[in-house]
Amino acid sequence: MFAKLARTGFLIAAIGVAGCTDSSMKDFNPSANNPLPDKILASMKAKGMTRTSPVMARIFKEEGKLEIWKAKTNGRYDIVASYDICKWSGKLGPKFTEGDRQAPEGFYTVRPAQMNPRSSYHLAFNIGYPNAYDRANGRTGSHLMVHGACSSSGCYSMTNAQIEQIYAFGRDAFQGGQTEFQIQAFPFRMTAANMARYRQDPNYEFWKMLKVGYDNFEITKVPPKVDVCEKRYVFNQVAADGATFDPASACPTTTQPDSLKSAFNAYQSTYEAAFNGAVKASVPAPKPTIAGIKEASIVSDWSKRRARGERVPIEPPSLNADGSLTETARMGRIDSPAGRKMAALDAEKAAKQKAEEQRLAAIEAAKAEKEAARIQSLAEEEAVRAAAEAPVATATIAPAEAAPVTETQAASAEDSTATKLKRKLLGMFGG
Repeated sequence: MFAKLARTGFLIAAIGVAGCTDSSMKDFNPSANNPLPDKILASMKAKGMTRTSPVMARIFKEEGKLEIWKAKTNGRYDIVASYDICKWSGKLGPKFTEGDRQAPEGFYTVRPAQMNPRSSYHLAFNIGYPNAYDRANGRTGSHLMVHGACSSSGCYSMTNAQIEQIYAFGRDAFQGGQTEFQIQAFPFRMTAANMARYRQDPNYEFWKMLKVGYDNFEITKVPPKVDVCEKRYVFNQVAADGATFDPASACPTTTQPDSLKSAFNAYQSTYEAAFNGAVKASVPAPKPTIAGIKEASIVSDWSKRRARGERVPIEPPSLNADGSLTETARMGRIDSPAGRKMAALDAEKAAKQKAEEQRLAAIEAAKAEKEAARIQSLAEEEAVRAAAEAPVATATIAPAEAAPVTETQAASAEDSTATKLKRKLLGMFGG
């Protein structure tokens, strides 16, 4: 039964779209038709692989590696090429929402229709996010790729030379009859040491679930059969007759070959011992990881504002363990039509604001000048009034000492007095 499951896994890892023939490939651009290097072809032949045998890929974020595995004549897979990822965005941890800039983690499927030989990033293929698990858990996003040009906003970006080879592996497998290939994307190699390092991480339970699929491949060297039920991944499980896997519903009754269960349990026993030893050992510090949907929403909002051309911190914000945010002080806006339009609007707004500030300043200056003139006028009036009400200062002349009266002067004074009296009496009696 194990052999049957292995063949089932082989087929499921290679289910595809009908009509994928040479004629459907001939419209690809020239770089999409570049053959694999002779050195790789020779290595494949030595390992019992053909150019068109089925293919799968594994991605490890922390290590920055993308591996290509191909099926040998016995149906098991072996690694044939490994590439340094040129750039991937976000942190360790899954993608939660559109715009969070996270490169996805999980088990994905690539079909011929997802291959893009005319990508603006040289060559590309869509990894198939969101898958059934992502949709069941309300995760959103679109156009998540493996592509060239070494530029990423949630994708896995390679150099142009690398993507030509990776693209060729998929193209050749499709030409050989494979109808879809599996991509397994992990935060890191899921060894006991690495799992121990991240055992306190908020994404740990999600990673433990991915590790079951990782372990199944490590044991069988066949891409696992992947299903989703109860909003979680299940691997290499065969549903009872008539039963199906519904991502949001309870898992059906399933069976698994005894040989696989025994191999898995033995693998787990070895792993547990290594894990317990790694917990006690000194290990490198964990790398930054996304702090769940809350941080994803914050970054998504940053992405939306950036896409509108707004001036935002150069790097997306990070949510710290204490709930605080870390943002770079350097600000900028994306160089795009939206960014340039927003910059022009901001410049126009700033010019209007400056003109209004100058107008208000001129009004205030005129008011101040008028008030100063009024105060000056009042001061002058007050000075005039004060001057008018002040007493006038006059000079006082002391009387001169009387001179002695002579006899002549006395006699003259007596005559004058008598004359005046005589005139008065005559006036009274008519004389």
